[in-house]
Amino acid sequence: MMNFAWNKVALIVAGTLAMGALVHGAPPQMPRFRFENFTTANGLPDNHVFSVLVDGDRIWAGTENGLGVYENHQWKTYTTKDGLAHRAVLSLSLDKRTGDVWAATMGGLSRISGGRIDSYTQLNSGLSNDVVYGVSVEGENVWVATAAGGCRLDLHTNQWTLYNERNTPMFEIWVYGVTATPSKVYYAVWGSGILEYDQKKKTWDKYDDPDGETEMVLFKDQGLIHEITTSVSYVDNILWAATYFGDSRYDGRYWHNFLTKDSGLPSNFTNVVKGVDAKRAWFGTDKGLAYYDGVNWAVYRPSLTSGKPEMTVRDAQGAVTPVVVSTAPAHNYILGIDFQGSDIWVATAKGLSHGIHQP
Repeated sequence: MMNFAWNKVALIVAGTLAMGALVHGAPPQMPRFRFENFTTANGLPDNHVFSVLVDGDRIWAGTENGLGVYENHQWKTYTTKDGLAHRAVLSLSLDKRTGDVWAATMGGLSRISGGRIDSYTQLNSGLSNDVVYGVSVEGENVWVATAAGGCRLDLHTNQWTLYNERNTPMFEIWVYGVTATPSKVYYAVWGSGILEYDQKKKTWDKYDDPDGETEMVLFKDQGLIHEITTSVSYVDNILWAATYFGDSRYDGRYWHNFLTKDSGLPSNFTNVVKGVDAKRAWFGTDKGLAYYDGVNWAVYRPSLTSGKPEMTVRDAQGAVTPVVVSTAPAHNYILGIDFQGSDIWVATAKGLSHGIHQP
């Protein structure tokens, strides 16, 4: 299936580029970056980077072999020897009230506070499962996505609440991501769509793929594009959802779905989405980093054929124009995204990239 997807995307991109070559005039103005890439040669704990978190002037990187923090042009690494629950760090979240960093790992949940690490597992806490895919801190609550449902730690009472198929509309319990805000909490559930928790009403809702198909989209813009959701982002009352079969935007009333065949997505296989505001969002796919401004698209990546830095811009009419660039993200397989002012940080399968905005 992966080879088929690869060939399909390659054909779409090639055809679209050919169409773009026939279009005259300047492409839409899209953000441009000079990418600075970090690997183990620079002090990164591991080149396989699952997640990135901007914490003021500090940058945290969750890798396959420890948690790295970049500060004052130097890397420091935290491992299991320092108390980290597991060496593979899949997701990160910042408690803005205290400055604590929470790390979701393959062996539990860890809190880094003032250099000290405390870890939560099934054996020493109410964590529902030690395989923790996502974490999001909101107020005094830590919301967690695990391989056996979601859960919440109340930091005020130190009490845990579990969410699974018995007390939510969840069908599958493999929860892949979570994002929490003061009004809504969203869980991305593998094979079970998206769960929405209303903080005020204390009620759950569920969003499904209306056609129920696993390999195709029959009813475009009628609902969530696919049940296998990998990432959710909620900004300015807009829900952005990433799946392995395309992406969705929901304003509370209408859905809009994105596929490679009718948008600027470089691939339908999307690992992460990060909303900027009600119109703009970034998408991390297996074929590059994509930006959507509400009308136009831009893609940043090493070329799939030559490996050279590549940027393309797609306008509302579907015309694609290449933009000359000299740098690109470390790899086209994007796993994490965060912002530092106008800059962007990108976790990839072969390094961490800092996109320095070029005016």
